[in-house]
Amino acid sequence: MSNTLVVIGAQWGDEGKGKVIDLLTKQAQAVVRFQGGHNAGHTLVINGEKTVLHLIPSGIFNNVKCIIGNGVVLHIPTLLEEIESLGEKGVHLGDNFFISSQCPLILPTHILLDEARERALGNKAIGTTGRGIGPAYEDKVGRRTIHLIDLLDPNKFREKLQNLMEYHNFLLKNLYSSETSEIKEVEELWLSFASKISPFVVDTSLEINDLLSKDKKVLFEGAQGSMLDIDHGTYPFVTSSNTVAGAASTGSGIGPGMLNKILGITKAYTTRVGSGPFPTELDDANGKHLADVGVEFGATTGRPRRCGWLDLVALRRAIVNNSISHLCLTKLDVLDGLEEINVAVEYKLSDNVFSIMPNLNDHDLEKCEPIYKTFKGWQEQTSGIRSIEELPDQAKHFISSIEKLLSIKISLISTGPDRKDIIILDNLFDD
Repeated sequence: MSNTLVVIGAQWGDEGKGKVIDLLTKQAQAVVRFQGGHNAGHTLVINGEKTVLHLIPSGIFNNVKCIIGNGVVLHIPTLLEEIESLGEKGVHLGDNFFISSQCPLILPTHILLDEARERALGNKAIGTTGRGIGPAYEDKVGRRTIHLIDLLDPNKFREKLQNLMEYHNFLLKNLYSSETSEIKEVEELWLSFASKISPFVVDTSLEINDLLSKDKKVLFEGAQGSMLDIDHGTYPFVTSSNTVAGAASTGSGIGPGMLNKILGITKAYTTRVGSGPFPTELDDANGKHLADVGVEFGATTGRPRRCGWLDLVALRRAIVNNSISHLCLTKLDVLDGLEEINVAVEYKLSDNVFSIMPNLNDHDLEKCEPIYKTFKGWQEQTSGIRSIEELPDQAKHFISSIEKLLSIKISLISTGPDRKDIIILDNLFDD
């Protein structure tokens, strides 16, 4: 039996991971967030009711252990708001929620720095969510970070907060001519959080390893997408954490040998939020169709997503970087009604042709021209279909062609926003 399954976005994020994780968690005993922060936005639609989660794992609506690993940067006010909002929906965390004592904390000055930097970049801005994620990870690498466990020791917290916020305020004032933050106000507010958060704080590495030693099934939930990885994405237009499957090990405290299957989530087309190369981007009626029908707005920022055709060149890079063993194809229904559907199978740059996204600088990647394979569209409605046999012949041909072009099995197909609108072709927790 396969005891662990890592779920990652195989594009630039917003692939529909939340819904899939919610579904798969029914077969697991625990789900673990292992990187990112409240810049993530995982949308769940259950019986028509929409919920967006930014920090708490998407499996919280199931009776399983939900764990925030050490690789997550934690904004406590957002977490407390989520806990309260879930309580209003009748979802109480009880004994099923755990947070790593080693999570780095996001402070108000991290957010101020994030915003100030984006303003300073002007039209060269990265397009961050402005949630302080990048500065928080910088402090982690710079060995300045305040961990959650520090908050539980008031004296230690005060000392570390003083040092870190003085540093942040110096940068804000002298480098960006921006507003600063009162240290005493932050100190009092954050210390008031300690009693609310302390019941959930544990050594999550030991918690997860204990579960695995008892042959429990554990699902690892990635945030953002593989193409936004700080090392392997379209740098510098990336997030500040490792979004690839390998981060499930470092961001949770289990050894890489304990990771079994890797599920990559991809839309039936491609989207991206913010700046950066996007070879298959569409600025025509087809792009408008994808945006309108797919309701393509960021779950975290509300910004409209850029839309384009499915990019197999980028997907092959994601498969290589993540050892993806299975794929989930989401938003198939958004393609309903299109006369023709294009899929990028190669890039052309000058005299060079690439079948896998090359490691180029962002300027050269912008110049890559996609080479398309064209499929006949379908006029029938696929929304809500839950059996592969019921799909139109053209849709089935589209799916099988993608499998052949990528040499990888599509195990799940989402045909609508509700958790029930999905075609299940494989039980991923079985061998």
